[in-house]
Amino acid sequence: MLSQSLSTITPFDRQYTATMSTSLSIALIRDVFFDETGPDRLRSRLAEARDGGASLAILPELAMLPWVPATKTARDEDAEAPLGPRHQIQSSIAAECGIGLLGGAIVRDELARRFNTALLFGPDGSYLHAYRKIHIPDEPGFWEADHYQADDAIPAPVDAFGMRLGFQICSDNNRPFGSHILGAQGADAILVPRSTESKTYVKWRPIFQANALTSGCWVLSVNRPGPESGVPIGGPSIAVAPDGTVVLESEDPVSIVTIDTDAVDQARTEYPGYLAFPTDLYARAWATVPPCCAHGALNQR
Repeated sequence: MLSQSLSTITPFDRQYTATMSTSLSIALIRDVFFDETGPDRLRSRLAEARDGGASLAILPELAMLPWVPATKTARDEDAEAPLGPRHQIQSSIAAECGIGLLGGAIVRDELARRFNTALLFGPDGSYLHAYRKIHIPDEPGFWEADHYQADDAIPAPVDAFGMRLGFQICSDNNRPFGSHILGAQGADAILVPRSTESKTYVKWRPIFQANALTSGCWVLSVNRPGPESGVPIGGPSIAVAPDGTVVLESEDPVSIVTIDTDAVDQARTEYPGYLAFPTDLYARAWATVPPCCAHGALNQR
């Protein structure tokens, strides 16, 4: 279905259900793993998730690193080449525990450009997919533009773990366009590792709900657990159903939620889910707006 033109895709097109399962249990792991005990603790968290019935675990944004955007200083050792050491650690521990994993790293490409990258691994440790962050904050405590650049690839869901999964990283979900595109492409769920401050959660919560409701997708997000380097990071993991209902909200280190495609199908046959995405119209509308970089300010009039 991904080969279709977006203008031909309806939000309730589910020709692939005959070969896909209808539910998936996912663990939201609210912990980070960059110190000496990190690998052992990751192993323990994944084992707990697996034993709790989860088939896939999601880590917070850049969980294998300290929160390096706390300062503007970008160190060479914070980034790695594709298939680098942090990639290998996550892959091997996922395989050891027999559970899928959405982790991440700052990955340096062949042109030495650095990207904040979510990495998806299968339960055998196989490397399934990479997604690179698009919207890059540039403010105190979140000097991310000094550490990695914005990706310019069009996001698309992937078939994995019996569902069609979309991916975003933190601020990507704070603009609805990506969520709507993923929903129009037939995603069942959008998985969102993040690093946000406790005080801003009152803003993030309704955004997660609105993006779930208007895209017809499950939206799941897990945050880094607490303050780092003077940055007041914190706030719960959250899972929102396609009808906008918050079904999980927790500050536990490991929380497990089961999502299903039946909820997606129902949401997309009810209002507002059944409304079509007039992609040609919106493409023409966006063409009237001057382009700007993904970490720049809004255009001023």
